[in-house]
Amino acid sequence: MPETLPIDGNEAAARSAYALSEVIAIYPITPASNMGEWCDDQAAKGAKNIWGSVPAVVELQSEAGAAGAAHGAVTGGALTATFTASQGLLLKIPVLYKIAGELSPFVAHVAARSLATHALSIFGDHSDVMAARGAGLAMLASGSVQEAHDLAAVAHLAALESRIPFLHFFDGFRTSHEVHKIETLGEDDFRALVDEPAVRRLRARALDPERPALKGSSQNPDVFFQGREAANPFYFDCPEKTQAVMDRFAKRTGRAYRLFDYYGHPEAQRVIMLMGSGAGAAQEAADAINARGGRVGVLQVRLYRPFCAPALLRALPRTVRAVAALDRCKEPGAPGEPLFLDVATALQEAWAGGQTPWARMPRAINGRYGLASKEFTPAMAAAVFAELARGEPQPRFTVGIKDDVTRLSLDYESEFSTEAPETTRAVFFGLGADGTVGANKNTIKIIAQHSDLHAQGYFVYDSKKSGSLTVSHLRFGPKPIRSTYLIRQAQFVACHAPQLLERVDVLGLAAPGGTFLLNTSEPEKAFANLPREAQLALIDKKLAFYAIDAYILARAAGLGPRINTVMQVCFFEITKLLPGYLELVKAAIRKTYGGKSEELVERNFRVVEQALRHLRRVEVPARPDATRRRGVELPGSAPEFVRNFTRELMAGRGDELPVG
Repeated sequence: MPETLPIDGNEAAARSAYALSEVIAIYPITPASNMGEWCDDQAAKGAKNIWGSVPAVVELQSEAGAAGAAHGAVTGGALTATFTASQGLLLKIPVLYKIAGELSPFVAHVAARSLATHALSIFGDHSDVMAARGAGLAMLASGSVQEAHDLAAVAHLAALESRIPFLHFFDGFRTSHEVHKIETLGEDDFRALVDEPAVRRLRARALDPERPALKGSSQNPDVFFQGREAANPFYFDCPEKTQAVMDRFAKRTGRAYRLFDYYGHPEAQRVIMLMGSGAGAAQEAADAINARGGRVGVLQVRLYRPFCAPALLRALPRTVRAVAALDRCKEPGAPGEPLFLDVATALQEAWAGGQTPWARMPRAINGRYGLASKEFTPAMAAAVFAELARGEPQPRFTVGIKDDVTRLSLDYESEFSTEAPETTRAVFFGLGADGTVGANKNTIKIIAQHSDLHAQGYFVYDSKKSGSLTVSHLRFGPKPIRSTYLIRQAQFVACHAPQLLERVDVLGLAAPGGTFLLNTSEPEKAFANLPREAQLALIDKKLAFYAIDAYILARAAGLGPRINTVMQVCFFEITKLLPGYLELVKAAIRKTYGGKSEELVERNFRVVEQALRHLRRVEVPARPDATRRRGVELPGSAPEFVRNFTRELMAGRGDELPVG
């Protein structure tokens, strides 16, 4: 049965892949690993797909091995999937060319991630999927956790019916690790959507010694070219068949998708085009601009390959005068980034062929944004709309950074905000492995499952993992949440590791009149022990201040440094978000730790009961009294590079560093 569940994008995609697959070939790579792990766990529990069998979830010894296993499985007539990202996808490319060349319908789900160039980055952009765009796979983009679930299913169904293998992708970390309350598909939904004759046709094409067929031969110049062109009709038909699947999906679920989804003013003059999670921020900006009398819109590209120019033209308003194609990747030396080149070609050919309703050819410009999970906010989208309004807009630009070298970057108003006033926003600063992220995921699940509120959680990890900074961004509200960017002004800020206040501007994210919760070994001296900048923020922003010694409670209960349960209870008590939360927290504890030991459950229960007795409200004086300043101390002998660059990174100000 369909359920409403708070899950992340990886699980959302994996649920659909598991239901519609017989063989799942996996190999771990951040941030896609959780898809394979979830499927492996389900198979170990004996969970069945919609045909009543347990999928064979096989971990290979390399990405190339996973691709080879997938190739073999689909050639044998099995419904097949794999998961990957970044360099892992590159290692699969030779096999993907073979799978696509043989018109074998399988699906690769990709948590899109940057590729290692001048440096390694484990964070998200579209560099990897764009590097694979020549392999011949259809490419379907999701922009949210709900879309990752829905379009993962569409990818499997459309691959079967079109015979084109699909690469379904969504933004690594921003979507793959974002927890969101979504509507899941039930087994009956999957069954109703599957075209069983297409499954039988796949079986009939399987290599079988009883029915010999030729595949994978070596061809000379006399026939190779013709063989490549023979696949054209399948690619020509793929967009129509994909839209037909989307239409069936909409009829079944009420959630409608199109190859190109337009959002905004029906008579927009300026339009942003993009793929992935950036669409949410762009749509919020469009709403704000249109509310002030603007005429702008956002075109979200879903089926990027095969690129269907007629569908693009149908989706654009007849009134459009200028478009900006935004790419989340960089292709050095190219005249434009991948999406822009396709859009520009489609517009030019339609104009030259007299197939457009426009009085003049719309101007098209190209921007780069969001590389390696760099933030993309409504303020940045608004800057792109403003650039489109200029008489001579910059033809190539970047947004989200300060480029003082090639001067391609757009300036934007950092104070521009589209946050809904009715949405509760909370930010938690912690350390890797202290339980903060796990507790916040449980908080989202508790609120999502026991209230009518929509819930979203996003977790900023440092690539150094355990012991390094983690920042959890949580939103709760009565309306659906599409804010695919970090919180800038939170009504509730918690610092679970007091040493962070010495080098990070924790209270910079606190909204005036909000609340600050601090874990400290000396709650009675909480204000006095703060650096001067934090004291000033408490006073100037008129923040309510709470403190607790979570470490001593956790140690007394035998939990070591795991302070998550203590801080979670304090959050619920202070915010009053959920009546009767204590029993719900205890139920979540039993579900999380019950499989490990009853003693661990009881230890967590003890800190729940102790937490409220030790939480205290701290009086904030009228004036600061600290002389100690926040900052990273360096020896006088530190090199200039460390003083001017490394120190900024350590202080959490890396985003402010210019290109130079």
